[in-house]
Amino acid sequence: MAETTKKLHIKTYGCQMNVYDSERMAEAMGAQGYELTDDVGQADMVLLNTCHIREKAAEKVYSDLGRLRPFKEAKPDLKIGVAGCVAQAEGEEILNRSDLVDLVVGSQSYHKLPELVARARNGARPVETEFPAEDKFDHLPARPRSSRPTAFLTVQEGCDKFCAFCVVPYTRGAEVSRPAGKILDEARALVEKGVKEVTLLGQNVNAYHGAGPSDQGGGDWGLARLARALAKVDGLERIRYTTSHPNDMEDDLIAAHGDEPKLMPYLHLPVQSGSDRILKAMNRKHTAESYIRLIERIRAARPDLVLSGDFIVGFPGETDQDFADTMALIREVNYGMAYSFKYSPRPGTPAVGREGAVPAEIADARLQQLQALLTEQQRACQNGMIGREVSVLFEKKGRLEGQWVGKSDYLQAVHVRGDALAPGVLARVRITGASTNSLAGELIG
Repeated sequence: MAETTKKLHIKTYGCQMNVYDSERMAEAMGAQGYELTDDVGQADMVLLNTCHIREKAAEKVYSDLGRLRPFKEAKPDLKIGVAGCVAQAEGEEILNRSDLVDLVVGSQSYHKLPELVARARNGARPVETEFPAEDKFDHLPARPRSSRPTAFLTVQEGCDKFCAFCVVPYTRGAEVSRPAGKILDEARALVEKGVKEVTLLGQNVNAYHGAGPSDQGGGDWGLARLARALAKVDGLERIRYTTSHPNDMEDDLIAAHGDEPKLMPYLHLPVQSGSDRILKAMNRKHTAESYIRLIERIRAARPDLVLSGDFIVGFPGETDQDFADTMALIREVNYGMAYSFKYSPRPGTPAVGREGAVPAEIADARLQQLQALLTEQQRACQNGMIGREVSVLFEKKGRLEGQWVGKSDYLQAVHVRGDALAPGVLARVRITGASTNSLAGELIG
């Protein structure tokens, strides 16, 4: 009798990088006979792929571990692993705090997951949080055929910026770029498996500087050259990238937004604050003025570009004037969408314990005011699309009969009716209606 397929349940916290990492973990375990399940009750193994960015991140993980106790009691052979950034930061402390956990694996070591699972099944409780010298991507299996026309593709990891509020340099390590040839090979393989759009990922993706292929002269490639090379891959129709840092937005990348049609007109470029005093305290190494001038240059190259950003309110020492400066920057830049948060202290980062903590009620009020302005701008951007023609890459069926949902060039969700549509179809659509988070349209032709 054939062996029963083992079931793997993964819960992913946080950013697109973690989504990508979860996919690669699933692929690594798929090579060991595991298949994914959404039902934790059916799982033979559960992985919590964690994020350490927000406040009380570790406590949320321990809370989720507590919810897994009944499943472990019902199935003693169930293996539970903690992966990702909390695993990297907490290490063996996770085993000390929770008897439910069978293994801990950091964000740079998940290619060792099959080996760690085998050790756990033999009674060990392994912890792997080193930053290994080998390239983990060399040890991961080939990616399977995709059921979606879009895919994430990691090109760069780690961060050397050391912003005062951020734990990423400590959990993801120093900036490292993958060789361009390996990225191109992975992109070609994805296209062969049905992918038409890739989003290039990195903690500071526009800091990418990878070794160029020897058959193309070698040397050091920046993100612009990589994007231009990817644009020549037959069948790859769209290229995006995230997340960027203003200090790494080089001239050739700005130019690529103007002259490479496969590079989509959407850019996520976090600024965090509009106050130079707060930016200096955050160790951002740019000013509000330099950011605004940079946006002007990018929009000169690609006038229709939709801009996204990140904002933190209530950073230690933030005054009413500092907040007013942030609101002024938002009004001047005019975002298509943005993410905003209250400052949350992360253990081990320089901002922890600084004087000038902003009272919670003031930070809450500022956040509400800032989000109201960002929502107003997002609605204006959405409404401004009505009557325009856009390209939409369709991904899945909608909730209504005959409805399909996809993403516009500008990363907006678009829904239309069309009997001939299917995942992977790229079609021209005229926008007929708008809401805050999606657009309605009709097929052209």
